[in-house]
Amino acid sequence: MTLLAVVGLLAGGAGSATAGEGLHWRECYDGLRCSEVLVPADWTRPSGDTRIAVPLLKIPAREQKTGVLLLNPGGPGASIPNFAFPGYRDQFADLAARFDVVVFDPRGMGVACPAPNPAPLPSPVSESAHREYAAANGRFAADCAAAMGEYRGRLNARQVAHDMDAVRRALGERRLNYFGNSYGTVYGQLYADLFGHRVGRMYLDSVLDHTRSDPAEWARAGAVVAEGNLHRMARWCAADTGCALHGEDLIAVWDRVLSTPGVEVSAVLRWAVARIGNDKGWPALATGLAQLAAGDTTAITPRPGPSDVGLARTAFCADFPLPDDFPAVKRVEDRLRTAAPRLGWAAVPWRVSGHCSGVPGEGLNPPTTLPPMPNVLVANGEHDPLTPAEHGRRVAAQLRGAYLPVEGNHGLYLNGNACVRDHVHRYLLAGELPAPDARCGSPV
Repeated sequence: MTLLAVVGLLAGGAGSATAGEGLHWRECYDGLRCSEVLVPADWTRPSGDTRIAVPLLKIPAREQKTGVLLLNPGGPGASIPNFAFPGYRDQFADLAARFDVVVFDPRGMGVACPAPNPAPLPSPVSESAHREYAAANGRFAADCAAAMGEYRGRLNARQVAHDMDAVRRALGERRLNYFGNSYGTVYGQLYADLFGHRVGRMYLDSVLDHTRSDPAEWARAGAVVAEGNLHRMARWCAADTGCALHGEDLIAVWDRVLSTPGVEVSAVLRWAVARIGNDKGWPALATGLAQLAAGDTTAITPRPGPSDVGLARTAFCADFPLPDDFPAVKRVEDRLRTAAPRLGWAAVPWRVSGHCSGVPGEGLNPPTTLPPMPNVLVANGEHDPLTPAEHGRRVAAQLRGAYLPVEGNHGLYLNGNACVRDHVHRYLLAGELPAPDARCGSPV
């Protein structure tokens, strides 16, 4: 769910605006506009002297302007630098026909720590690995304390929701129109909870549920979807002659690979769960599985990648304070293995089993129920293990909003599902929610 910020920082220029002032926009990224708004570092003490800057980017409306749409593409992370690339900004072109699309980066996501986050725990988790990982998370926090500065203990979505309302005021908008994708839906949920009376229209795509406190139940839906995707992939392979395992029982091959002596099970699981959430990755996944069955481990050999020196994990663990001690972590893992024994148990979002162990418990924002706010649209992909459809249905039910089921994976609007985009445009422009029996198929 983290969007990789691949280049640079916001260009320098005009001074920052406070929440009560209009914004000072400057040109950036070849025709776009950048700014920032100064907000209290801690909204529990808003009268304090310390202020932080929330970065903003505007794609000006090309045609007759209908309004302003605040948008967060997900992460949690910094997405504004990605707008240097035309292919990235093209995802928002239809919205920018009639809206000033204003993208914000959540507080603290531009911080770079001096050392990287520890690598995620392998599955299955062992007590020794859990102990070492918790200690490494603690060291990361201590090493990054100076870089965190005023952000420490103030990265949760409740603080971000207050930042969003400050952006609304700085934009001069009486009500906030909002589009949250992936982790951006957590910010939307908190905004609805705190400022529901100020919402104009809100679209939440690929919802991550922030209302369920039981970690095993919260993670079970994604585990079951991932397990189901493995079986759907097997049916595709049996029918498609282009599959590398066509003519074989893919599930039997999977079981054989994982039971082969000397195979690093955790590496196979890590490789597979990173790909099982997108149907387009099935051909490569089947090819890699065929290679593993033949003794070739090329597919699961780690490849160098960018170091994770950001605070996304710290922010996530403030919003989802998951089990910390090893017995609790093991209980969650065991419950997930019962529900999804082959693959799904290892595919839970951010490795719920122990992911937050050792992360300092500061500024926590645990899950909570949501108030009714009927004029909201929610859509989730039925085959998305990262933000499963059950999460979207649950959030939509609490808000009493409209839920659009979609035969798809993650990031429905931004990945180009034409049916979803059509419903979203009619809703944002005219307030027209989908009919109760509406449903979208695969992307076209």
